[in-house]
Formats: sequence, structure tokens, C-alpha cells
Amino acid sequence: MEQLDEQERAGARDDGTDGGAAEFPRQRADAPAPRVPGAAEIYLEVQRSPAFQEVRRRYRRFAFPATLAFLLWYLAYVVAATAAPGLMARPVAGAVNVAMVAGLGQFLTTFLLTWAYARHARLRRDRVALQLRWDTQEMTRGAGQW
Repeated sequence: MEQLDEQERAGARDDGTDGGAAEFPRQRADAPAPRVPGAAEIYLEVQRSPAFQEVRRRYRRFAFPATLAFLLWYLAYVVAATAAPGLMARPVAGAVNVAMVAGLGQFLTTFLLTWAYARHARLRRDRVALQLRWDTQEMTRGAGQW
């Protein structure tokens, strides 16, 4: 009985707090902690988001046709060089023949494709992708994952 009187005088209450206005109620020991999603769950959520799907669709709509066109152009060059050596040896201007022009065209095509890809990314994907990146970092920061 004396212990109970001492606790009441000290301001202790039945709910486990000491009665102070600034203290929050204690969580019960058997109560589950609030669930915080992990980084993997956050990334899967972002991957399923409409914004991510749009960035992915825009990438594929450029990359697949561009890759296919370049590979076909390269294979046409290789096939022409092996199957039609007479055509490739035909002079165009002085010592420059069709094979040399087509070979230089391969280099030019590579640079043009690189420029087109960078331009496409800058104009059609980078802004949305950057926003997704910031949103994802904010969500993982809340999850304690970096």
C-alpha cells in the first residue's frame, strides 16, 4: 500500500506514463511496430508506376528501331562486301571506291545515331526520369535505405 501511495504522489498513472503533458503514451511491448517498406518494395512500386512505364516506352520506341536499322545497314555493308566485290570495287572519284564510301558512311551513321539518341533522351525522357529519381530517393530516405 505504501508503494502505491508513493507512486501516486510521484504522479504515476495506470497507463504507464508519469502524467507529464509532454510525454507520449508508451507503445505496448507486444504491439507490432509500424511497417516501413524496404528499398526493394519501393523500387518495385516505382517500376509499376505510370511515369516509369512511360519513360520505358519512350526509350524502347527509339532504341529498338534505331538498333534494328543500324544492324541492317551494317549487315548490308558486310554482305555487299563479300557477295558483290565488283560493286564495292567500282570507283566513285579517283581512288575512292564504293566500299570506302560505304565504310565512311558506317562511321557517319554511328555518330549521327549517337547524336540522335542523346537528343531524344534529353527531350523526351530525362526530365521525367530525373523526377522519378528524386521521388525514389525521397521514398528510400524515409525507409532508411541509401
